[in-house]
Amino acid sequence: MEYVPAEAAEGPSAEDVELADRRIRPHVPESPYRRSPGWSAAAGLEVWLKEEQFLPSGSFKLRGAFNKLLTLSAGARSAGVVAASSGNHGAAVAHAASALGIPACVYVPQGASPAKVDKIRRKGAEVVWFGTDGLDTELEARAEAARRGATYVSPYNDPAVMAGQGSLAVELLRQGPVPDRIYVAVGGGGLIGGVALWLRAHAPSVRIVGALPANSPVMADSVRAGHIVEMPTAPTLSDGTAGGIEEGAITFPVCRDLVDEWVTVSEDEIADAMRVWAALEPGQVEGAAGVALAALRRDAPQLNGQRVAVVVCGSNIPVERWTAVIQRV
Repeated sequence: MEYVPAEAAEGPSAEDVELADRRIRPHVPESPYRRSPGWSAAAGLEVWLKEEQFLPSGSFKLRGAFNKLLTLSAGARSAGVVAASSGNHGAAVAHAASALGIPACVYVPQGASPAKVDKIRRKGAEVVWFGTDGLDTELEARAEAARRGATYVSPYNDPAVMAGQGSLAVELLRQGPVPDRIYVAVGGGGLIGGVALWLRAHAPSVRIVGALPANSPVMADSVRAGHIVEMPTAPTLSDGTAGGIEEGAITFPVCRDLVDEWVTVSEDEIADAMRVWAALEPGQVEGAAGVALAALRRDAPQLNGQRVAVVVCGSNIPVERWTAVIQRV
């Protein structure tokens, strides 16, 4: 069994992020990093987009899932993996597990996006519905992994997952110019934590900005409080970042120490940013990507022509929900 209690885990290093980038490269293609003329003109800045929505599972989560599963022993692979997810992490784990021949079970909370759950099932993973908040779903999935003797794959609270997500920053510095600021949507903190570890070591001048929906600002409020806080989650377009954070999560000290700023945005701001996207760029983006874009729009008037990167973290949103947002239904 490869179950590690949350409180026993240690965070990754910048070197672990670099190793993860090398490890996943045969399995995860680089996502585009490009200057957007439309967003640059609209914001009055030089805006670059790191477009994770083009990865095979439709989000950045594929990075951490592959890195975690590739570190498992042959015995652990045969025993299978269990994950908990509102959608994107589950789809990524299901995708990676299918590619590597590993049995997978994914716990999803009530209210998870049907489109995302369908994607998990199409990859061959078993789906179990449990809980109403991301945290209670995670805790039950951990318990089920222990019962099965399987490996639990956390959405964020795992050093291999966090290091895998950080490979995004390794790519970004390979692909284009170093930004002055980078905007990253934040839920449990795995993505921004991995990105921050790499950038602090290799591009310390970059200002790292965490963006959260006002309806679920758990990490930002926890950093301000100095400890992980419990709070109810209100409905949000950014379902991928909603929910609580495990006590003792390895992401918390990294977010506390390495993230420079926190921005919370309203549901109206998220929807407006998604509508601007629809006017400027092809394809759809999910609410979590709208959070980062909304934070950029909020800050743009004060940034005086800086070069800004925005992580477009995913595109997994039901067509009917996307249509409703764009048409203001």
